[in-house]
Amino acid sequence: MALEQDKDLRELIQKAALLNAISHDGKAQSSAIVGKVIGERQDMRSRVKELSVVINNIVNEVNNYSLSEQKAVVEQNWPETQKKEKPEEKKLSALSNTNKFGQIITRFSPNPDCVLHLGSARAIVLSHEYARMYNGKFILRFEDTDPKIKKPALEFYESIRKDLKWLGVHVDEEYIQSDRLPIYYEYVEKLIELNAAYVCECKQEVFHKISLSRQACPCRDLSSTEQLERWHRMLNGDYNEGQAVVRVKTELDHPNPAVRDWPALRIIDTKKHPHPRVGDKYTLWPLYNLAAGLDDHLLGMTHIIRGKEHYTNMVRQKYMYQALEWEYPEAIHYGRLKITDAFLSKSKIMAGIKDGTYAGFDDPRLGTFAALRKRGFTPEAIKKLIIDVGIKANDVTLSWENLYSHNRKILDASSNRYFFVPEPIELKISNIPKAFTSKLPLHPEKPERGFREYTITPNKDATANFWVSKKDAMNIEQGKIVRLMELFNIEITKIDKQTTIDAVEPKLIAIEAKYSSEAYEDVKKIKAQLIHWIPKGTEFSCEIVLQTAQTMTGFAENESKKLKPDTIIQFERVGFTRVDEVNQKIVVYYAHK
Repeated sequence: MALEQDKDLRELIQKAALLNAISHDGKAQSSAIVGKVIGERQDMRSRVKELSVVINNIVNEVNNYSLSEQKAVVEQNWPETQKKEKPEEKKLSALSNTNKFGQIITRFSPNPDCVLHLGSARAIVLSHEYARMYNGKFILRFEDTDPKIKKPALEFYESIRKDLKWLGVHVDEEYIQSDRLPIYYEYVEKLIELNAAYVCECKQEVFHKISLSRQACPCRDLSSTEQLERWHRMLNGDYNEGQAVVRVKTELDHPNPAVRDWPALRIIDTKKHPHPRVGDKYTLWPLYNLAAGLDDHLLGMTHIIRGKEHYTNMVRQKYMYQALEWEYPEAIHYGRLKITDAFLSKSKIMAGIKDGTYAGFDDPRLGTFAALRKRGFTPEAIKKLIIDVGIKANDVTLSWENLYSHNRKILDASSNRYFFVPEPIELKISNIPKAFTSKLPLHPEKPERGFREYTITPNKDATANFWVSKKDAMNIEQGKIVRLMELFNIEITKIDKQTTIDAVEPKLIAIEAKYSSEAYEDVKKIKAQLIHWIPKGTEFSCEIVLQTAQTMTGFAENESKKLKPDTIIQFERVGFTRVDEVNQKIVVYYAHK
């Protein structure tokens, strides 16, 4: 007997394929099913080649269903397989030395020179979630002390606040470093008085050579009186940009040249480079390690959670802490997180916005939070992704599919379903014996949400016209039986094609068919093609903006006119989308399958 005709075998394969698909976000793998089938059907060992063909065919059928459709079939036919306990969600590991502190305090410290993107998520989520885990405090600190190179912009302060709010991050306290310059000056003077810092007038290239030779520059050992005199000259504006810098003293022979007498504060000509918040009020601006190091202590930080590229910064800052007799906070340095094909370079994002490559910070090609939000990603999915990775010290590489997987599980349960027909082709059906009403569930697993209902009333000549997708139409053959999903079965009688002078092959323009029967059971055994449809005259123009910024056009069903912006829906067999606007047409942004 041909394996295709073995009903019990086909059922066994279908069950295995569906269960495998559900375990892998809707995509079954043929290779995983062969062993399971042979385990139950030992007689198949000698017919593996034939078996593989049947398995591949059934896996392709199963993978054409949405995840919710797969679950519905399994629940109907093999409900006992779905009663397993859900695996426990991953949780964050405990922080170190929490018993030393009365309250755990963490922070996120962005430079407001660009919008936030997926690369920022790890620092945000880990710092915020740990603060909540210990009933502590989470601080937002804008590090905006570079008005020249990494110049902040007013719009980004607010966009960062908006992004954090969207992520569900509650900020307990907010600080802006450009408001705190007098505080930094006070501690610079104290460090000079403690002989822990000095004013250096050496040119940068000269100091670099001296430092590499592990020698002291001529400025280092000047008396405290001379150092304070130089410092007050800096405060009074007697130096020009580049003529003096404050350095924190370290060992001259430290093994890392980048640590030796690191620069803490420099002069910037704010007449030429005004700060967006304080203009040209100040000319002395702290570098990262001075401002961040001081604030971490002054604002009570107990745990600093950041990338391992900051490890050297910790080493630098500890010299300042030692001089001031402060204890350094607990520092956790996680490994680099790379997301393949994610566009996360701030400089390239800004350049692309400037030259018009990107339509805005929410351009779907970008990995910004604004773009993810516009495409229909959920904050919960981003949080789950980051918590899964945790605070590992080793580098981690993820793909977009890791994020899609988390988002899919959330959206599959919450998103209503609709039909969408891309590149529509007209289908005319004859011999329709009566009016048919199709009740399409908004969600296959949640009947309480209701239905979309369409009544197909044939014309006087027993015909009705529909729109079907070009992709479905291209797979239709004359004489074949196909099924309009949740409606009735038809037999293809004619395929109209048009030949043009410049066409490589004839262009499909219309299809004709005749009514065959109503019951799905009539076509189930012949594995008839199932196609989406929209009654002609009820169509609603639809544009899907893809993740490439290209668009897919076609018709959505009439019920989608009722949708509101920001609603996330699933166009069956297309994917999850977020509604952007509903006017003369519906415009949606594509998230993923």
